[in-house]
This record gives sequence, structure tokens and C-alpha cells, in this order.
Amino acid sequence: MQAALRLRLGPVRRALRGSEAVPRPRCVGPGAPPAPRCWSCGSALPGAERLPHFCPGCRALQPPGPRPDLFRLMECDRSFRIDAQQLQRRFRSLQRAVHPDRFGQRPPEEQLYSEQHSSLINRAYQTLLNPLSRGLYLLELNGVEPAQETDCDADSVFLTEIMEINEKLAEPKNEDILEEIETLIKVKQEELTKEVAAAFERDDLREAKKLLAKMKYFANLEDKLKNKKIPS
Repeated sequence: MQAALRLRLGPVRRALRGSEAVPRPRCVGPGAPPAPRCWSCGSALPGAERLPHFCPGCRALQPPGPRPDLFRLMECDRSFRIDAQQLQRRFRSLQRAVHPDRFGQRPPEEQLYSEQHSSLINRAYQTLLNPLSRGLYLLELNGVEPAQETDCDADSVFLTEIMEINEKLAEPKNEDILEEIETLIKVKQEELTKEVAAAFERDDLREAKKLLAKMKYFANLEDKLKNKKIPS
């Protein structure tokens, strides 16, 4: 009787084992974005490809992303301290690869994308090279709104210093005074740059925001100074 039962159950067991061997289809969420593909040949684009994107199939230049990470684009650590020489080398390398002069004989789409990439690379270079814009960009990446002018109102000593420099710039042009102001602004910006770097390194975004607001005041004074030195 047991032998007969095993004979009857044998096909059922084999069927069950066969069904287990068939891989189950993976569930893909309805909101999953489609894999990016080349606009020219339709090939799949690997997400980990180095920036800027070139199609691995036809080598067509792909459009820049909507919100690229400028640090990643320029192969820099996301840090306030950067290697200016490394940044410059990366800038030149990228511009050689995507400059519009290289795409004059390519389809209109690639010509447009090369212009967009070239503009983006220029913006990334200038943003990360300048301490003030680099710091403000780091705040943005951390979801921190930049300080407004009224945020420094509590620091009366600082605002008095700024007002005195503005008054000197409003006086008739005097080369000695302008040189004195230029030296003062340079020293102040160097001091603030070191303080901002230290604030970011200890992850004190509130202090970095306050210091960057002060740097912005001195940057405005620097612009006024340059305009004052222009020959009339």
C-alpha cells in the first residue's frame, strides 16, 4: 500500500520540484523610472559612467543632467578645502573633451549639448574656485538657505567697520586710501576663509552661514573698490 502511495505521489513531487526551479519574476514598482538611453542610438547608459556622459555604443555626447553635483563633475571632494591646481587641471581636461569647436560637424543635438556642457563646466569651475561661492554652494547642498543682509544686524562692531569703509570709498578718489582699503579687504577675506573652513570641518553650518554673510559684505566692498579704481 505504501509503495502504491509513493507511485501516485511521485509525479506530484516532481512537478513541485520543477516549479521551484523556475525563477520568479522580479517585482518592479510602478513608479520606477525607465533606464536612461542614448538619444542617438538607443543604447542603455550606465549610471556610473564618468561625467560628462558619452554613449558607450556610438560615443554620442549626452545632455547634462538637470541638477549636476558640481563637486562630482570636477572630481573634487565635497569639502570647503579644495586643491586649486587639481581643479584647474580637471577644468581644462573637460573643456578639451566637450568644447563646441570639437562638435562643429556633429548633429545639431550634440552641438547644443556641447554648449550646455561647456557652460556648465565654466560655472562649476568659477563656483568652486571662489571661496564665497563655494561655501554658499556647500550650504545649498546641505539644505541651508544663505544668510540675508539683516542676519548680521546683531554684530554692531562688524557693521560699523563696513560702514566706515563705505564712507572712505565714497570720498574723492585717493590712491593711497584705495590701496589701504584693498589690503584690508584682502586680509579680512583671508581670515574669514580660514574661519569658514574650520566651521565646515566641525560641521557647524550655522557658524559657516554667518561667516559667509560677512564674506559677502567684503565681496561687495571689493566690487565697489574695483569700480572706484577704473580710470574716469
